[in-house]
Amino acid sequence: MEELAKHGVTLPPNMQGLTEEQLVDLKLKDDWGEKCIPSGGWIEFKDPLTIRNGKAPQKNMADLINKTIKEAKDMISKKKVQSNDLVTQATVKEALDILRGAVMIVYPMGLPPHDKIKQEIENEEDLSGTQASLDVIEEENASIWFSGKEMLRGKKLKDFAGKNEKTKIIAKIQKRGQGAPGREPVVSEAEQKQMMAYYYKKQEEMKKLEAESEEAYLDSDWADNAALKRNFHGLNNIKWGPK
Repeated sequence: MEELAKHGVTLPPNMQGLTEEQLVDLKLKDDWGEKCIPSGGWIEFKDPLTIRNGKAPQKNMADLINKTIKEAKDMISKKKVQSNDLVTQATVKEALDILRGAVMIVYPMGLPPHDKIKQEIENEEDLSGTQASLDVIEEENASIWFSGKEMLRGKKLKDFAGKNEKTKIIAKIQKRGQGAPGREPVVSEAEQKQMMAYYYKKQEEMKKLEAESEEAYLDSDWADNAALKRNFHGLNNIKWGPK
């Protein structure tokens, strides 16, 4: 939907990826693009991937879409765990509903039938042969894993997590027969970056100290070329100044 706000509706499949010259040569025309005009008119903002028609909504309509996207993402965010807010199927449905509402406000006449957003909102998208299809796991083919153990159907949660009600459980869904999924990293990506920055800073400080220590001998008495001469003349430890 971010792309919808930036570049307008999707071009027909036979026009995607073609240059303007190729479209002219092949005499291809986007009839749906002329019907599906955003409320308040459109501004030209061409899609560099030539997947969308470049007729972007006006700024206020684009802002509405982007604001709704953020609201929907916040409703199903992982941060809900930290605030002990329950995310259910009803929550996901509500998030989809507000996205659907935003699309209807900006495009009251609807989106083209080949637009992925329309297909997704109406639950008609065909993911066959796409990378996204690998992320979809049917219920009968799914297994849930926690702490390296498969949570078998018919068992109770306490059989895997014990009787401590304050146990934090991070479970992962995996296709049956694929074995245990990869474990969660001990530290988050942000924490890892902070640690790397800290150790890099320490490494630079150690290099600086080593460089300074290599030249520190120049301040020693034995490194003074005139020390022996002053010793013969009894001129060591002489201080100048009033008593």
